[in-house]
Amino acid sequence: MKSAIVVFPGSNREQDARAALKQATGRDPAMVWHRDTGLPDVDLILIPGGFSYGDYLRCGAMAAHSPIMREVAARAQKGVAVLGVCNGFQILTETGLLPGVLLRNASLKFVCRNVTLKVENSQTLFTSGYAAGQRLSIPVAHGDGNYFAEPDTLDRLEERGQIAFRYCDGNGETTAAANPNGSIRNIAGIFNETKNVLGLMPHPENAIEPLQGSTDGRPLFDGLVQALS
Repeated sequence: MKSAIVVFPGSNREQDARAALKQATGRDPAMVWHRDTGLPDVDLILIPGGFSYGDYLRCGAMAAHSPIMREVAARAQKGVAVLGVCNGFQILTETGLLPGVLLRNASLKFVCRNVTLKVENSQTLFTSGYAAGQRLSIPVAHGDGNYFAEPDTLDRLEERGQIAFRYCDGNGETTAAANPNGSIRNIAGIFNETKNVLGLMPHPENAIEPLQGSTDGRPLFDGLVQALS
């Protein structure tokens, strides 16, 4: 599997993502600068976390207009897999590749800790390494992770299996106490309709080694390799 990581001014998780992809694939991903207009021939495009453009105006809003995003959108339309993590998720909503928006955390505070996720749909190239209903321990680190969409959009996401992960407690219950940011319906990650684009707020690239406290992010990357190689 060949991959590329898009780097913006203010990205800060690109090296974490690079390590995760290299561990899974055995090769370095291409690092693509946001001002570039072309991408190499790859199977996966990853948009990492961070604070693109310093989160000025609105998280991801300025990055969505970077030259490279036109090519990312074009590749996504052709079926290339696109993964957006944290700020990458925000950028994907701002470009219209995913529905909804990420708002300020309900607490109005930056949240940085491990959370528990429940896998909602395991029948995709991103989640084939998990079982439906499986609980994962993955860290979050964001101030604007409160997912919101209109009720009819949410209903479509539910009906079409586009919800990837939800925040839950240790028993798998999607409670308010288990929700770190106030996301509607405890949504932590969603797919596009064709499920070749995934955006999620938690950081699977920071849960691949035992020293990180969890290896629950590793099956996401290993599953991608199996699906796309």
